[in-house]
Formats: sequence, C-alpha cells, structure tokens
Amino acid sequence: MAKDMTLLWGSGSPPCWRIQIALEEKKLQGYNQKLLSFMKGEHKSKQVMDMNPRGQLPVFKHKDYVLNESYAACLYLENQFGGQGNKLVPECPAEQAMMYQRMFEGLSLIEKILHVVHYEWKVPEGERHDSAVKRNKEALTAEVKLWEGYLSKGPGPFLAGKTFSLADVAVYPSIAYLYRFQLSEDRYPKLAAYYNSLKERPSIKTSWPPTWLETPDETGKLKDI
Repeated sequence: MAKDMTLLWGSGSPPCWRIQIALEEKKLQGYNQKLLSFMKGEHKSKQVMDMNPRGQLPVFKHKDYVLNESYAACLYLENQFGGQGNKLVPECPAEQAMMYQRMFEGLSLIEKILHVVHYEWKVPEGERHDSAVKRNKEALTAEVKLWEGYLSKGPGPFLAGKTFSLADVAVYPSIAYLYRFQLSEDRYPKLAAYYNSLKERPSIKTSWPPTWLETPDETGKLKDI
C-alpha cells in the first residue's frame, strides 16, 4: 500500500520527522524514500524543485497527490488511512478539540525555537543585534513555560490527553529539537519526562534522525532558556 508513496527528507528536520512518525503510526512502511543533505544543498535539486518549487523538505507524494506541508501530510494520512495502524484523532470531543489546539500551537513553538537556534545562520552578521538575541530568547522561554504548564495541568501523559495523537506526531519533533540543543531537563521536568517517555515509542525510535545518532548534541544554545 505504501509503495505508491514517496518521501524526500532531511535528517533532523522536524517537519520531515513528523511525516515519518505518521507513516510509522499508520503502518505504512515500505514507502519510497530518499535522504537528502541540507549541507550539500540537495534540497534545492531539480528533483525537489519539480515537486516543491519552494525548494524545501519534506517532499511527500501519494499517487499523484503532492503534500509538502508536514501538517497537511499528517492530516491527509490519518484521513485516508484512519482504519489502519493507530488512530491519531481521539473520538472524545474534548480530547479532539485539545488535539487540534495543541497541534497547531506547535507551529508557534518551532517558530520561536528557530528564531534562537538559527539566528546567526539566517541573519547577516551586519544586521545582528544583541537586543534581538535577548528578545528571541525571552520569547522562547515564555513559550517553553507554556508547554511545561500544559503538561503539568493536562489530563494525561500525552499532549491531548490519555492517548497518543496527531498533536504528539506534530509537536514531539520540536520538543526533541529543544533537547538536541541542550534545554535544561531540570528546569522543565514535565517537558523532560514527556520527551524521555516517548523516545522508545516504536514510531519515534525507528524514525529517529540518523545524524542525531551519529553526532553528539549541538552546542548548548538553549541551556539558558
């Protein structure tokens, strides 16, 4: 069934990882895939540009349908293969509402992470300001505290309650990204417990970014968050 699916992806990219987790959860192994290198600029190759003119990864295709936005691809997979693998949208209206809320809040989390982690890469040296660095770190700190609070008050061990859902598929890669850049586990114990508890989930362990397995964690850009 998955042989008519293709995924072009980059290691360590939360958007790519989301789709990989969703595919594993829906038991859609055996799809065509190709690991591309960001460092070598392979995300700007003709193969990618033909399917995604933005020149970004992931590139996901099922039959003739191309879905390059990771949230769109995850929602599509759950809708098309709802009866296969693990159900990722709760039946309970309260949990379903929470799932969608947390899922889309995850976009704010990854945005604020990237503003801190990739600031020096995205902003030319002459345009960088200490005040911007400080402001970005303060915004990320406030954001991380929100997620620590959600998990402290939440009804279950997952982001939307008692069952693993699309909220976890979408947001877990971003939370793992925080710890890749050495976010303090002591400062945010609930977030750390959530992160560590899902490391061994088959869909996550199987799709863990290979570059993360090969190299130690990045420099501690988030140690003081």
